[in-house]
Amino acid sequence: MRLYLASQSPRRRELLQQIGINFDTLVFRDGKRADSATDETPLTSEDPVLYVERVTRAKAMHGLKIVEGRNMPMRPVLAADTILELDGRIIGKPVDASDAAAILKRLSGRTHRVLTGVAVDHFGRTEYILSISEVRFRPLDDEEIRHYVLTGEPMDKAGAYGIQGRAGMFVEHLSGSYTGVMGLPVCEVGELLKRFGFRPL
Repeated sequence: MRLYLASQSPRRRELLQQIGINFDTLVFRDGKRADSATDETPLTSEDPVLYVERVTRAKAMHGLKIVEGRNMPMRPVLAADTILELDGRIIGKPVDASDAAAILKRLSGRTHRVLTGVAVDHFGRTEYILSISEVRFRPLDDEEIRHYVLTGEPMDKAGAYGIQGRAGMFVEHLSGSYTGVMGLPVCEVGELLKRFGFRPL
């Protein structure tokens, strides 16, 4: 069986390939989701757990609409969303280099949570699963934050870092799913796909 991946993330593509899932990436014609339902702006005082579920489910449903609208073969649509939570606040992707540096300074020497939601939608049936990991950064000095931001690596990543990249040297402790912190918890994905009859292995 094949599925559709409603994500442009190269990390999610790599992780699906790693566990032997055949998929096609849904390409949005205008480069965006073009749907207010998938707006990633948090609602006022929105709980991070509820936020990530809302956005992830919306992405999966929007992906299904694209499949139907383009008369593509019907297959399950997999979507995911990753955020960080610090002090009860949602941290998404940085808007610019200055924002990335400010985020990393906040994470320095502290423990934060990484929440990755995964949803699969098939014929209007949506199944959802959540991965929660705790990550502690060692203290970071301003110079190493500046150098890391200059690499450009933080710019398209929730929390302004990629654990699989240079920022791996910042991580003092991890409790949870390493691949979940990357953006797709493969253990949970495997369990989720079983609900639809997928057997990756």
